[in-house]
Amino acid sequence: MNKFLILLAIITLSCGNTVSKSNSEVEKDVPDSENTQEDMLLGEFTKNDLQQKPFSSWFAPRYEKFSPKPEAMSTIDENLADYEIKVLMGTWCGDSKREIPKLIKILDNAGYDYKNIDMVAVDYNKTTPSKIEEELNVHHVPTIIFYKEGKEVNRFVEYSQEESIEEDIAKIVSGKEYKDSYAD
Repeated sequence: MNKFLILLAIITLSCGNTVSKSNSEVEKDVPDSENTQEDMLLGEFTKNDLQQKPFSSWFAPRYEKFSPKPEAMSTIDENLADYEIKVLMGTWCGDSKREIPKLIKILDNAGYDYKNIDMVAVDYNKTTPSKIEEELNVHHVPTIIFYKEGKEVNRFVEYSQEESIEEDIAKIVSGKEYKDSYAD
């Protein structure tokens, strides 16, 4: 019974990634801070918030290390300005720590207007004070939702379906067929 309770606790605290999928890029050389993150963002936040301590300890090295693939960036550059984006992530979540610095680097490289993005941090239960996660049907983080003319077009959920996040985003913003990690 004790083993069951321990297993249940581990599953509950995970980001939702119950399936291990290897990406072409494993970031073993960017360790998380040895001091486990005691502070957690909750609710709306900005890129600047991620650049402050304690979040900068994982955000900055991953942002600097990431170089998006030029072919995918070309497609993103051509199309991204037509989209509004909503991001739900956890500053405590390994998947969010892996993907959100990459997303921000992609947005910066594309010259994206940050007035068109809403970023919301969730707690360990993947909830927010505003309950936006319920409205948007978010069960895994990070979830990056792309809107065009006020309507959801598609979403990136937790990990890449292609070889990289930029290739997934390029498919989404170019209108190509794309299914997120949990789509039927």
